[in-house]
Amino acid sequence: MIQLDTAWLQHVQKPARYTGGEWNSVTKDHNDVDVTVALAFPDVYEVAMSHLGIKILYGLINERPDAVAERVFTPWHDMESELRNRQIPLFSLESKTEIANFDVLGFTLQYEMSFTNILNMLDLASIPIYAKDRDMSFPLVIAGGPCAFNVEPLADFVDVVSLGESEEWTNEFIDLVKSEKAKGFPGGKDAFLRKAAQIKGTYCPALYEAKYNEAGHFDGLTILADEAPPTIEKRIVEDVEHVFFPTKPVVPYLDIVHDRAVLELFRGCTRGCRFCQAGMLYRPVRERTPERLLEIAKETMDNTGYNEISLMSLSSADYSKLPELVDLLMEEFKDKKVSVSLPSLRIDSFSIDIAKKVQQVRKSGLTFAPEAGTQRMRDVINKGVTEEDLMVACTNAFKSGWHNVKLYFMMGLPTETDEDLAGIANLAYKVLDLHRDITGRRNGSVTVSVSFFVPKTHSPYQWYGQQDVEEIHRKQRYLKSLINNRNISYHYHDGYTGYMEAVFARGDRRLCQVLVEAWKLGCKF
Repeated sequence: MIQLDTAWLQHVQKPARYTGGEWNSVTKDHNDVDVTVALAFPDVYEVAMSHLGIKILYGLINERPDAVAERVFTPWHDMESELRNRQIPLFSLESKTEIANFDVLGFTLQYEMSFTNILNMLDLASIPIYAKDRDMSFPLVIAGGPCAFNVEPLADFVDVVSLGESEEWTNEFIDLVKSEKAKGFPGGKDAFLRKAAQIKGTYCPALYEAKYNEAGHFDGLTILADEAPPTIEKRIVEDVEHVFFPTKPVVPYLDIVHDRAVLELFRGCTRGCRFCQAGMLYRPVRERTPERLLEIAKETMDNTGYNEISLMSLSSADYSKLPELVDLLMEEFKDKKVSVSLPSLRIDSFSIDIAKKVQQVRKSGLTFAPEAGTQRMRDVINKGVTEEDLMVACTNAFKSGWHNVKLYFMMGLPTETDEDLAGIANLAYKVLDLHRDITGRRNGSVTVSVSFFVPKTHSPYQWYGQQDVEEIHRKQRYLKSLINNRNISYHYHDGYTGYMEAVFARGDRRLCQVLVEAWKLGCKF
């Protein structure tokens, strides 16, 4: 157990990132359980604690009397320096146990730009970064999340990969670890991996070898063990109504990115946007009933004291019982100053009545995602909304007292022209003019946020290349030149970062060495 000394801890930013002890955190004696799991998120506390998946797995595992889950996140640069200078290994928040002493170290892979943080966390924990250098005296390093669907750039570092939804898989995997640990892991790590590979939804990279053709292009995987399936089928939780959902999430001591209660309305998405990986990975659509969601909301609010509930899913406005649910929530919490928020609204599903209800307690701006500036481009990407949909939604909003609208777009999409980019600026001006026409005032504001297309695996556009950085920067400058109104804010992403994201989103095992070199050069966060 690591002893934290306030004499040096006070010199790091936000020491509450590392002290633990938050409301609803769980601490168990490791001697009283059979399996210990460190849940790792390769980013800072504020980002990690906002992630629903970590909350689900944390509560799920700690419900088991035979297992414990504790949290570990990437320390910020100042804390990393303190740990290295004082030769203190990376530790868990709950019991301050060295990460190297856990049975399982599980990473969630949410975005490619966090990959070097994984290597850094292994190194800080004094755990060899290469899977081949770790026997069963070290934690089993497992990974899951959307980036796990192409885990090849991390294949040399992880032992086990969970594909798909993890609730049922996690319990089956812990059962296996418990059983094999009790026997002393006969046959060592290789024997364990062969057994793990038989759990549906499991990919063990060491049981496969990459093949390349004469041109150096990837040419498939050679299976090295009879137990390893030729095709891995993702896990899907069929009954989301009764699957575990955490109603006692850890309440942080400091502000985090999304510091509120979360209701997961449904999984999957009814839409088929061609650029969207998540919409493909998490099919089919499975909804929770309003009654179950109200039950979860009441328990969560009682256990946390939050004053805001976020209605979350890939497209929350497409929830079939949304008006009914909002009425239930508003009635339940009308005297408790609890607000309800929708992260973003699909233009064609937008209901001003719902927006009015959810913002009775506190009013914020409205967010819509047209995604492209012209109808031709929206049709190409199968977005399924029109300019008329946007104008009708904004008309209703402005008549009801809203003044601020945020619009999300993408650039660099297949077949895109400068005319499509100009359409983004045109839409922003039309929305701003609409506000002035309706209200007779010039206090409206439009925020235009433009990311650029990153082709992801398992999406319809996975084989399309990405435009080079110079072209992306040209397009960003071009669009900026078209927006010359102080009431329109224009935000865009760094081109080089997006290019790297595309490389690691679709790359193969040869990128493992690139990651190691990048990490050695100090590339983190």
